[in-house]
Amino acid sequence: MTTSTRTESARTSPVPGPGLGELPDRDLDRGELIDLVRRVGERPETWRPHVAFDDDERHYVCLHRDAHLDLWVLCWTPANDTGWHDHDISSGAVAVVYGSLLEQNLAVGSPDLSRRVDAGNAFDFGPDHIHRITGLAAGSVSIHAYSPPLWRLGQYTIDRSGALRRTSVSYADELRPADESAAS
Repeated sequence: MTTSTRTESARTSPVPGPGLGELPDRDLDRGELIDLVRRVGERPETWRPHVAFDDDERHYVCLHRDAHLDLWVLCWTPANDTGWHDHDISSGAVAVVYGSLLEQNLAVGSPDLSRRVDAGNAFDFGPDHIHRITGLAAGSVSIHAYSPPLWRLGQYTIDRSGALRRTSVSYADELRPADESAAS
């Protein structure tokens, strides 16, 4: 993996930004996660200072991390692509606050399922969700929350025989399309 321009400035405070309220002392459900990313997205003072863009390495910053949740701001250009991945045991939610993202869901036996997610919209998913996200508009920004916090992710490739392969990667590694030609 390439070293990314990300920084991890996790707070130990139970409040990820002024005025957002206390977080429960337990893992959050999908409804709570989507509510949280929407609320954080509406509070640009919590994430705007961390916004930066890079075509080669997606820029992302951890805004909050505790035993039950991690919260990130991710910055996107059209050159940024996560590749196919899952979030291991974590559920998640994403709110787009600037620009547009493309979320593709892996489909077997049919074309991939895609949706454009524009600023002002959000989506959530469970740990079994396999997707990839790319930036559609230059200067796109999204807020992501995961509970329990990310430790491992699954990264997917299709090998030369057509078999789907999963590789476990650390949450600290930048997700990008895996080198499918190296898969065997």
